[in-house]
Parts: sequence; C-alpha cells; structure tokens
Amino acid sequence: MNRVHVVGAGLAGLATAVSLARAGRAVVLYEASGQAGGRCRSYMDAKLACTIDNGNHLLLSGNQAAMRYLADIGASQELHGPPAARFPFLDLATGERWCLRPNGGPLPWWLLSPGRRVPGTKIWSYLSALRFAVAGSRTVTDCVGQDSVLFRRFWEPLAVAVLNTPAQTGAARLLWPVFRDTFAKGEAACRPRVAKTGLSNAFVEPALALLRKSGATLRFGCRLGQIQHEGGRARLLEFGDASVPLNDGDRVVLALPPAATGALLPALTVPEASHVIVNAHFALPEPAALPAMSPFLGLIGGTAQWLFVRGNVASITISAADAIAEASAEEIARRTWNDVAAALDRDPQTMPTYRVIKERRATFAQTPTEVLRRPTTRSAFANVFLAGDWIDTGLPATIEGAIRSGYSAARAVIRSGGTTGQAD
Repeated sequence: MNRVHVVGAGLAGLATAVSLARAGRAVVLYEASGQAGGRCRSYMDAKLACTIDNGNHLLLSGNQAAMRYLADIGASQELHGPPAARFPFLDLATGERWCLRPNGGPLPWWLLSPGRRVPGTKIWSYLSALRFAVAGSRTVTDCVGQDSVLFRRFWEPLAVAVLNTPAQTGAARLLWPVFRDTFAKGEAACRPRVAKTGLSNAFVEPALALLRKSGATLRFGCRLGQIQHEGGRARLLEFGDASVPLNDGDRVVLALPPAATGALLPALTVPEASHVIVNAHFALPEPAALPAMSPFLGLIGGTAQWLFVRGNVASITISAADAIAEASAEEIARRTWNDVAAALDRDPQTMPTYRVIKERRATFAQTPTEVLRRPTTRSAFANVFLAGDWIDTGLPATIEGAIRSGYSAARAVIRSGGTTGQAD
C-alpha cells in the first residue's frame, strides 16, 4: 500500500494529514515531541491551575483556509467572537478608548464616520492600504510612513501582529492579502474569532480524532534525523533507531520549521532570521470582561500589544519581542501587568500569579529579503513536498498561512500520482 509520510504535527502537518485522509490516502503522521499542535496548542499549567494556550491567536471570519479546516474536522463551533466586526483599542498613554467598526459590503463607508474609525485620523489616510498591493520589496513604513496618528494607532500594531516583524522592516506586500480577504470584503469577512475553550480543543484534538477514525497511523516521539535519497527521490527516512524505507508510490511531506527542513534538505533555500513572540498569562481572582463583546483589546503605547481574556485568565501578546525577551519573566510580568491593570481597572500593585512564555523562533522574520527565501511546496525530490507557515503561500506566517500550506501540499501529493484519492 502506498503511504504519505507527514513529518511534523503542527497545524501545517495536521492540515496536510486531514486533507489526505479525507481523500482516502493512507497517512502516517510523525511528531518529534509528545503532543501535536506545535505553536498552536493548549496545556494544563500547574502554576496557574488552569489550561492555557501556549500563544494567543486571533483569526478573522474571512480566513478561508482556517474555517475550512475547522469544518473538515468538525470543530467550527470551537471558535467564538462578537456577532459583528468590532476592534476595540485603548491608548495607555492618554486613556482614550475607541472601537473600529467596519460596515457590511465592500464599500467602506464606515470611514466617513469619525466614531467608527481611529480618533484623530482623516479618511484619505486609509487609502494608503492600496500601496500594499504594489509594494514589491518595500517595507510597511515605506508604504504608509511612520509619523502619523494612524500609523501609531493602527498600521503599526496591525503590521507587527500580522508579520511578527517591526513595521520599519516588515514586508508590506504580505499585508495585502490580509486586507483583500477580510477588510476589503466588508464586516462579515473580518469578524474576530478566538478559540472558545483552547487552541487544542479547536485545532488539534478534533483533527487527531478524525485521523484515528480514518485509520491514520500517529507516531509521537519520532524525530526525523536524515533522508537518504537516490535518483532524485527520497528512499529512506531515518528516525533515530528506526528506518522507514519508501516505496515508489510513497510520498513525504515535511511540515517542519525552516531550520529543521533546511538541515534535512541542505540544497534548499529557507528563511534564516526569526523573531520572538512573548505571551504572559495572569490568573485573575474572578472572571473579567472586555468592552464591545470582544475577547481581545488592542493596547497602544504600552509594553503589551494585545490583551485577551477568557474566563479568569488575562493573557497578553508582544510580537517582534526580541528585545524584551531578554528580560526576566518577572520583569516582563510586572511591565505587562501594568498594562493589564489599566485595561481592566485593577490594582497595578497587586500582580496575580502569572506564566510568561517566550517563543524564541515564533516565525521567520518577514522582511522583504527573507520573504524571497521562501520555497514552494515542491522540493528537489520528486516524492518530497513541503508545508509550513514559512512556505511561499503568498500569505504571512499565520495560522491561515500554515493551514493553507498544508492543503496545498496535500493537493500536490495527489497530483503527483501514486494515489487513489482526490484532495478536496
């Protein structure tokens, strides 16, 4: 029987495996660690005495690949958010609060209303988003500048959140598909969505259940150390003490980080630089709520950039956090708790129990130079394919990009022959 060996059980690998299993392929999924999900998973934290996500993730209703994946694994109900698009912000320096409220339909008449856009901004300044479509090798600040109120209160926090790269160096062209697929389509395509009870319940456990039901083989604690090849094809996968020979009809999908993939395929050009994301979780004595029926709040002018609240856990995210990641966990917690306390009207001197998580290589540095190093789904070997948020999907390195890369890899496997199914 021909098999597809999917190496890596992050979201890219899970999306690949799910798509292939639904197409009737025999799938073997390998994961070096003891659990699936990669950078998108939940775990029980003994210190906080509750389940938390290893990182905070915000999706939009227009993220087609992510929504399709959740439907495929039967977990669409695991996301929630406000019934209409609302994006609340707080300027920590001035105490001013506002809420962006896009309208239905593609014509953005909401910009005509001062109460629906960023305070202190003019309508014409939003048109600079059109420059992202023809940005080429320009950075975000090359396209929109950096001396305006709109930059400080919208472009910069958005760009840093999407690209995990400073706006001064971030590749502007990666922002265009984000706008095209969400804001440009109107309110219904940009409704914020977060995991209702946890990332694992939404994205991981339902996928594993589907794979097991489909007869897929799941192997955890298996780290791929080497690929032996001959005649332009991979012939043997070496997992420590175990070797897996490949039949002519077998296929391999590497859904691993860029450095790990580059080590296995030395001739492959991959992104090399990366940026850190820092998340901190605070166990509040009682549940909290944010305005506008929103599970998140954008923070301007503080250490934290985004605040998420689920039950009695308040979580913050700092993207492109290379500098602050050098501080101790206690220092990061104290600085970010000041932001949380201001947002939730809590005592800044009474910091609750916390957990700080530093993702050292959260994403590749999405600069114009590094973006050019993104490879395509096909590798130099006829039977080896690539998946991951760092693959050239045309999208930023986000959940949407990771899942899209997995579906693209599954389609490439099917089209390469040696299969009896058809990827949907």
